[in-house]
Amino acid sequence: METLIIGQRSPRIAVSVAGRGPLVLMVHGMGGDRSTWHGQIEALRPHFTAVSVDLRGYGASGDIEGPLDFHRDFGADLLTVMDHFNAPRTHLVGLSMGSRVVRSVALRHPQRVASLVLANASPGFDAMPPDEVDRFIADRSAAFRDGRVPDSFGMDQARAMCAPGAAPEALRIAADAMQRIRLKNYLAVLEASTRQDRGDPLEQIACPTLVISTDQDRVYPEAVTRQLLARIPGAVHARIERAGHLSNLEQPEVFNRALLDFLR
Repeated sequence: METLIIGQRSPRIAVSVAGRGPLVLMVHGMGGDRSTWHGQIEALRPHFTAVSVDLRGYGASGDIEGPLDFHRDFGADLLTVMDHFNAPRTHLVGLSMGSRVVRSVALRHPQRVASLVLANASPGFDAMPPDEVDRFIADRSAAFRDGRVPDSFGMDQARAMCAPGAAPEALRIAADAMQRIRLKNYLAVLEASTRQDRGDPLEQIACPTLVISTDQDRVYPEAVTRQLLARIPGAVHARIERAGHLSNLEQPEVFNRALLDFLR
């Protein structure tokens, strides 16, 4: 597996890559980074060029500069990666917030997207009125009142998101990524993604789409999955048992099998 820093302009974007073949680009959640997809890169590399990305503000990518436009800026990061690999069309895979990023790209640049995989996903914050949005952001920011990331933040978040009994390695990978967040960037993403990801016309998604859900996801429960399946034309569904919000880490073999079956 190779690490690349790509892009001619700031912010430059870090990726992990392995394999040869059609491009599969994987996008992390709000508290993740590209390391959370390394198990999927290994599974995909015999058949695909498998790439996981650090969005701007995450991992080894450059910082967020100025106000963040959730759809435009994160979409530009993915297009930068796709252009680097000379991929006219790409299979996009996202988990949690990453699923909202790839869905946005599929709607705004449909000619560049071969298929979508939306794992532990939601349709956005359409149903949340402004006062609830304010409370949501305040609640998610409360851990950082002293202006720093608490030493226990990563593991606390990993345990809250994973199902009881999650494998120690899954918890470790998730906790390490969450502990590495750069606070200014993280808070900018929290604000922008919550306030701006509203009103996307999911009914206009035109590419093959797989929705992956889990039986113990406390962040986006089954009712949210039903909304996606009802609104995305022709979407197919894979449900993973004994997993919480981080399905690719908690049940990697089952996740990888569903992913490969769909992509093939």
